[in-house]
Amino acid sequence: MRRLLGAAIAITTVLAGAAAAPAAAGASAHRDGFVRVGYFTQWGIYGRAFPVKKLDTSGAASRLTHINYAFGNVSEDGRCYVDGGPGEGDAWADYQRPVPAEESVDGVADTWGEPLNGNFGQLQKLKAKHKNLKVLISLGGWSWSTYFSNAALTDASRKRFVASCIDLYLKGNLPNPDGGAGGPGSLAGVFDGIDLDWEWPGSNGEPGNVVRPEDKRNFTKLLAEFRAQLDALGKKSRKHYELTAFVPAAPATIDAGFEVKKIFKYLDFATVQGYDFHGTWELRANQQSALRVPAGAPDNPDFSVDSTIQAWIDRGAPRKELVLGVPYFGRGWTGVTGGRNGLFGSATGPAPATFEAGSEDYKNLKTLPSGGFTVHRDLRAGHAWLWDGTTFWTYDDPAVVLQKTLYIRTRGLGGAMMWSLDGDDDNATLTRTIHFALR
Repeated sequence: MRRLLGAAIAITTVLAGAAAAPAAAGASAHRDGFVRVGYFTQWGIYGRAFPVKKLDTSGAASRLTHINYAFGNVSEDGRCYVDGGPGEGDAWADYQRPVPAEESVDGVADTWGEPLNGNFGQLQKLKAKHKNLKVLISLGGWSWSTYFSNAALTDASRKRFVASCIDLYLKGNLPNPDGGAGGPGSLAGVFDGIDLDWEWPGSNGEPGNVVRPEDKRNFTKLLAEFRAQLDALGKKSRKHYELTAFVPAAPATIDAGFEVKKIFKYLDFATVQGYDFHGTWELRANQQSALRVPAGAPDNPDFSVDSTIQAWIDRGAPRKELVLGVPYFGRGWTGVTGGRNGLFGSATGPAPATFEAGSEDYKNLKTLPSGGFTVHRDLRAGHAWLWDGTTFWTYDDPAVVLQKTLYIRTRGLGGAMMWSLDGDDDNATLTRTIHFALR
């Protein structure tokens, strides 16, 4: 791996320096403070067999500054809640499931009736082992952003919503309906802040989401309320509670939902969508996360990491508070004809995959070159893809990830975010690569 990284450094230093703007004046001082934020998915413990313990055994936990837990839900009446109902949550995974010894961070099995079991209990153990690691609860996501607009609508609704989130996740007052895990204060100390993943204020996300024109200004007001209540809590506990947000790539979505010059007054940083630029909702094989728009791209304008970051900077976002999102998954098409080694070719549909057609984890994609696929690269555009003559996968491998970390340094950005940690291999290769360049 060091040979690959050394070669990639020599190549990408030239490319990143040639195409990127100079770093901000304060970037060198900020360089020692890069954040490395990984999302841990609630559901990863099931089919992906990715318990919290793997963050420790793979070496990922010691190379991260933050873990964002995905996700917390928002109710129709605008409050944070934990519910085991179908589609509403998984309290069993979150904090009720007794974790067996072989999946436990400290090798000790949970027992029924302890205050905190499940993923939350394991995160508590992980933090005890990795003292500098911060854990944030991420609210919303694609599926659970339905009622954010209701929660943010009025001053009263914002106050109630924020208070409910703090009570549940920071004060730790979990429900205890059956005498098992949970109860007053059971979760206290596990979470160090709150990440807002509202997809998207003022714009359509998942069908059925409540969207209002006033979401844009209400998002700013919601951040202000979170900051005020978090600071009040922190004053009592002598702790700074972090507030972050996941923000979009599309300029139209930015303009519809974000008062860019105002929101960073309240945020510690924002993680920026650096992926899903293209996918199988289109019948053309394309890049999903390129640093720059590839030559010959059929869409004009098109999406890229650089154009996304520049869109935020142009609207007033501070560079050092922009954290670039890096995908630990790829997008794939099949029935591909034409194009340049498949790139920009016409497709018949999504490629078969392990869990979801058209989307596959890095740990599985990295094995495809031994099964008839060839790796292709566009070093200037900063992306890679796999192609076997019919099926096309766009993905980030260690060389592409390294290019992105050098871009982060060159542009004076705040660090890297990874969606999601269960897509990496058992050696945390992608996370190690990010840590190698951003430490």
